[in-house]
Parts: sequence; C-alpha cells; structure tokens
Amino acid sequence: MSLNTEKTEKEFKRAMTECRTVFAGKLKDYGASWRIMRPTTLTDQLFIKAKNIRSYEITRKSLVGDTMKSDFMALVNYGIVGLIQLDRGFADHVDMEPDEAMKLYDRYATETYDLMLRKNHDYGEAWRDMRVSSYTDLILTKIERIKEIEDNDGKTTVSEGIASNYMDIINYSVFGVIRLSDDSTAAISDAKK
Repeated sequence: MSLNTEKTEKEFKRAMTECRTVFAGKLKDYGASWRIMRPTTLTDQLFIKAKNIRSYEITRKSLVGDTMKSDFMALVNYGIVGLIQLDRGFADHVDMEPDEAMKLYDRYATETYDLMLRKNHDYGEAWRDMRVSSYTDLILTKIERIKEIEDNDGKTTVSEGIASNYMDIINYSVFGVIRLSDDSTAAISDAKK
C-alpha cells in the first residue's frame, strides 16, 4: 500500500465520519422523513445541491450562506439515502426508526468506500490532481444519467445502473469534502482555471 493510498483511506474515513455525524443529527431532528421521497424527487434534490455548488464556483457568491463543503456533504448523505431508497422503495409515511436508518447508512457507506478503494487503485489517485470543479461537473453528469435511467423505467442496455451512479456521486463528493477541508481556497482557484 502506497503512502498516498493510506492517506486517502484516512482522509476518506474522516470525511465520511463528518457526513455521518450530520446525517445522524438530521435524523434526530427530522426522523427518516426522506422515506417519502420518490426516486425522481431524490434525483432533483441531488441536482439542486450540485447546481448550488456549480453556481458558487462560477459566481463565488452565496446569498443563502451554504458552503461548498456543506453541499458536498449533503450530496454524500442524499446519495446514501438514494441507495437506501433503491433497496427499500419509497413509503407513504415515515416507516423507519433511526437505528435502522443508521445501520443502512453504514452498510452503504462501507460499500461505497470499498468501491472507492478499487477505483482509486486502478486510477492511481487521479482525483488528487483533478480540479474540485471537475468533481461538480462529473456529479452533474451522473445526475443526468440517473434522470435518463429513471425515464427509461430503470432499464439500461450496456451502462451502469442507478446504484453505481449514486456511489460515484458519493465518492466524488467525499473527494470534494477532503479537498475543501485541506485547502479552503481550492474551489476558488480551480474555478479561475
């Protein structure tokens, strides 16, 4: 295992712990209210967060006060909600206790982490040399793919399915959290390039 790989694992776990803490806090405040979200609504929620990041990258202004890091964290958490919803389907009312939601969160966070490790090995830590704004564009591309798959009743012919796209969104978002934690000027300098 290379030094960078060890660093990535540590940083990734730290970022995921931060996202999990936010998820647990919101679960305490709101319960699993997201259980009523249909797949298309969840996709639109992901879209809103990613567009907010892109808007900030272009204008360098936020009138609401959201930060890029908080939006990347929201993308992580909504991506995991998406994986849960794919597995369980949506509900007409909140039908999940917080303990069960956290167990599912941890399951999908682990599966996504494992995917990151495999891809990071194959791609040789390429994410470290990418611009943060590229993560945003790739996330928006993944969301557009999900929309197309949803419009095709969840069917693909040769492409990855919705779950794979959610996991990629989560991983790019975690990379964003890592980069923005390391260097708060990363996004602004990337946006100028």
